Amino acid sequence: MGAGKSTIGRRLASRLGLPFVDADTEIERASGLSIAEIFERFGEAHFRDGERRVIARLIDGPVKVVATGGGAFVAADTRALILARAVAIWLDADIATLAERVRRRNTRPLLRDRDPAEVLSELAAIRNPLYAEAHIHISSKPTPHDATVRAILAALAKPR
Repeated sequence: MGAGKSTIGRRLASRLGLPFVDADTEIERASGLSIAEIFERFGEAHFRDGERRVIARLIDGPVKVVATGGGAFVAADTRALILARAVAIWLDADIATLAERVRRRNTRPLLRDRDPAEVLSELAAIRNPLYAEAHIHISSKPTPHDATVRAILAALAKPR
């Protein structure tokens, strides 16, 4: 949350001449519900199952830049799918930067009625070791988005 997946993803796709797709938007389109409504009505496990199916469909199609929600890579089956059939990029940011960014919107189910910095610290402790499995690790700093995009392009140009 707040690392810049959608914003950076759109700019990266533009630079690569590829389409951009936000997995959360596709989930909402497929379900007819917002992410928050899915969490409220059916719970996180149901959401993660639908998320995995949507991401699998997106990966199977033509090459594109896909922004996934922060929890997608935590689910073992979704992470394995992404690692096997796509290039995973971890946009890593410090907790203070993330908290500042997520305070701008109140649509994030995992942050409801809690201090964003506290929630993000808890999530980072669990998620960061899993995110570290990504093929590419990029630091997302409070700098112009183009600097992050350039760092990703440089990392993509290196042999893996």
